[in-house]
Amino acid sequence: MSDDELLEQPEPPLFSESGASWYWLLAGPAAAIAMLLIQIKGGVGFQPIVPLIFLVLVTGFVGIQVKAARIHTSVELTRDALRQGTEVTKLIHIVRVFPPAEHSVKSKQLLEKWQTSRALGELSGVPRGRTGIGVELSGKRTAQAWARNHRALRSALTALVEGTTADAS
Repeated sequence: MSDDELLEQPEPPLFSESGASWYWLLAGPAAAIAMLLIQIKGGVGFQPIVPLIFLVLVTGFVGIQVKAARIHTSVELTRDALRQGTEVTKLIHIVRVFPPAEHSVKSKQLLEKWQTSRALGELSGVPRGRTGIGVELSGKRTAQAWARNHRALRSALTALVEGTTADAS
């Protein structure tokens, strides 16, 4: 391998989440099998058109949702940037990572300032099933990074922002 080929290969991300699994597409065949069993148990016999319609419709709609989730709720952290959905934030703009909040957003307790800040990414808030991580951006702005595995993202992000390597922690 030449030096140019080594430079062109992107380094693997320090943290990544895909947003959704393609395994959800198995709901289409499951719905078709369920319809087929309902037909057989109901005494109608084998009529393939209804299970086929369920197969196509359920698989199609779930496929659209999975694709959207993989675009808008995926997370990737590299040594240079944090990508949340389609928004990329350069790490030089992240000044610090706030410690975990004492109280949940769902509690009636007093919240940290960052818990009411905008979520990174193009969505209107932290996606369902994800936990926010407070970050201070350049210009004294606050925001929320987020992930399902928020502890791993917090650890890797903190190590990068504080100038240490994620491998050394």
